[in-house]
Amino acid sequence: MTMNIPRIRVIDLETGGNGPNDVCEVGRQDVVLGDDGRWSVNEERGALLVNPGRPMSPDTIAAHHILDRHVADAPFWKQVAPSVLRPQGAVAALAAHRAAFEQRYCTPRFTGGVPWICTWKCALRVWPDLPRFSNQLLRYERMPEGLVHEIGLPAHRAMPDAYVTAHHLRDLLNEASLEELLAWSIEPGLLPRVPSGGDRGKGWGRLREAALEEFARDRDVDVRFSAQTEPSVAKRTSIPRLSSPRSGHFYNAA
Repeated sequence: MTMNIPRIRVIDLETGGNGPNDVCEVGRQDVVLGDDGRWSVNEERGALLVNPGRPMSPDTIAAHHILDRHVADAPFWKQVAPSVLRPQGAVAALAAHRAAFEQRYCTPRFTGGVPWICTWKCALRVWPDLPRFSNQLLRYERMPEGLVHEIGLPAHRAMPDAYVTAHHLRDLLNEASLEELLAWSIEPGLLPRVPSGGDRGKGWGRLREAALEEFARDRDVDVRFSAQTEPSVAKRTSIPRLSSPRSGHFYNAA
């Protein structure tokens, strides 16, 4: 990969528990900008097993089916991370689906401080009419062009999941700008509908005033953010605001 090709590296991690170094596999897939101004998924992909430094929990093994014996002779995360996250030629950004998880392990120490794109947050903005937004459900709701079914399997392994996410990222980049995706990724998720409770599935604008204001004080940052940015709440001054992308204005968070 030459240095003059803008690229974004999609990262997916499998982990063995909840510790700061519990990575057991890292997958990667690059998305590059072509001469025609369109982004595409290229052939630069792969995965590495990682020794998490301690036995993995049965709960996590049940998700990815990587056993302790598979990673016993693998390098540790601190040995693997720099070459994966800071490859020769550099990247414009790193990306992941629900990137907050990957960012717990891919700290600035390893990334060099490059920005992140969260494809989950961006999908909420670009495809708000879709019913759900998990990586695999987006795969089958959208059926991205060019996604080779077999390369994207098995699910819940690092390279196949990164490969699927990369197709979402490619399509997001071809519908919105890189700058927009980066900005949306910094903010909480803008949920298009109420996610739970008696009003589940309703658009925020359909809620009673009292219910909307209650959601605007919710403990969940994504719910709170989404309710606060509904214009009927955003124009008020009694509730501390996050940012308001629907109106284009920004407020100080509580």
